[in-house]
Amino acid sequence: MATLLVMGPTASGKSALALALARRIDGEIVNVDSMQVYRDFRVLTARPTLAEEAQTPHHLYGHVDAGEAYSTGCWLNEALAAIAAIEARGRTPILVGGAGLYFMALTKGLADIPAADPELRAALRARAQRGAPGLHAELAARDPMTAARLQPNDAPRILRALEVLETTGESITALQAKTKPALTVEQWRGIVLTPERDTLYVAIDARFEAMLTAGALDEVRAFAARQLDPASPAMKAHGAPALMAYLRGEVSRAEAVEIGKRDTRRYAKRQFTWIADQLPDWPRIAAPDVETRVTEALAAARLSS
Repeated sequence: MATLLVMGPTASGKSALALALARRIDGEIVNVDSMQVYRDFRVLTARPTLAEEAQTPHHLYGHVDAGEAYSTGCWLNEALAAIAAIEARGRTPILVGGAGLYFMALTKGLADIPAADPELRAALRARAQRGAPGLHAELAARDPMTAARLQPNDAPRILRALEVLETTGESITALQAKTKPALTVEQWRGIVLTPERDTLYVAIDARFEAMLTAGALDEVRAFAARQLDPASPAMKAHGAPALMAYLRGEVSRAEAVEIGKRDTRRYAKRQFTWIADQLPDWPRIAAPDVETRVTEALAAARLSS
C-alpha cells in the first residue's frame, strides 16, 4: 500500500485526520513538522498528546533537543527509515505535517550539499545576531532566486543559503533543481486540507489560548532559561518569540498573545500560497468534519479501508 502524505496549513486538523486514518487503514504516523521534532515544545507546537500517541505508533515527534543541529536532510533520512520499518510490519505509513520543504525533499529530492565549515557557520551566525534582514539583503544580491522564496527574518534558511554559496560557489536553489525524489510517484499518494480561511483563523486563535492554558508559557520560560543560539531553528516556534519578549518585560501578556496569534495566522496564509504554488495536483479536502475527511482522503488517495 502506498505511503499517504497529509499536508495542510497549521491548525487545519491534520493530526486528527491522520489518527482517524491510522485506525481505518492500520497505519502508523510519521511527523512532517519542523517544529514538532523538538522535545522542548510539546504544547506550543501542538504535538499529539500522550493519549493520542497511545492509540497508534507515532514517529519523529519530540526526539530532537532544541540545542542540536537538525536539518531537512536529517529528517529525510529518518523518515525514509521509518517508512521502511512501517512497511516491513505490513502497515501503512501516514506522513502528516505542514513543513513544505520536508514534503518536497521526500517527493522531489534533496540536493547533496556538503556541510559548511564550522568557522564559516559561526561567523554567519554572529552576523545574524545583528539582524537577519541584513543577511537577506546580502543573499538577494548574490542569489536573488533563493532570496525571493525566503522571508527576511528566516535566519536559519538564509544562513544555510549563504553557507552553500560560500562552500560550493553555487546557489542552493540550483543545486536542489538537480535532485531526484526519495520516493517515486508510485510509492506515495498526497492530499491537502484546505479549510475555509476565516474558520481556520478562528481555530488558530482558539488553539493559541488553549495552549496557554495547557502550559505553553511554562515551556517557553524553560526554553528561554537555556539561552540557546538565537539562530537555533526552534526559536521559530510560533508564539515563542512573543512570549519570550513578555517574559523579558518588553511587552504585556495580552500583546504577546496577540502577536503570537497574528504570526500564526500569517504563517497559515503563507502556507496556503505555498500549497497553491507547489502542490497544484494534490487533491484538496475542504470538509470540516473528520469522518467526511477520512472518506474523501481514502477516495482521493485510492486507498481501501
